[in-house]
Amino acid sequence: MAYNQAYNAYQKTNVTTASQGHLIVLLYEAAVKNLKSALTYIKDDGSIKPAEIEKFSNSIQKTRDIISELEVSLDMEKGGEIAKNLMSLYIFFNSELLEANIKHIKPKIENVMKMLEDLLFAWKTASNSTANAPAQSTRSALNIEG
Repeated sequence: MAYNQAYNAYQKTNVTTASQGHLIVLLYEAAVKNLKSALTYIKDDGSIKPAEIEKFSNSIQKTRDIISELEVSLDMEKGGEIAKNLMSLYIFFNSELLEANIKHIKPKIENVMKMLEDLLFAWKTASNSTANAPAQSTRSALNIEG
């Protein structure tokens, strides 16, 4: 019990002190984690044990909620072509996951998860760059204090 409280406090601190790029990485990680969870409930033939249908659906819905949050966070004016492309991807992901949730289509979930993992890798790379570091650490790294 105490471990869970400590972990939850760590997670909350991690989110509240993260740079914008790191927050996006956290969202992608959570989306992938939820899809992996959903895949544990579904068999190759699309069947799901009746007792696990709600867990499966909740995992898919959590991912769809995360993707919707990523959608609304896009700055379409400043983001240009990249923002437009990401918006198209997010709409596609949510559409695929909606159908996968209703019809229990495992390959659709796997396909979306693979694309999310690719985006996660790209965002991790971008968020680790100096250009996306919090202001304080950028000043220190560039030695421009004062």
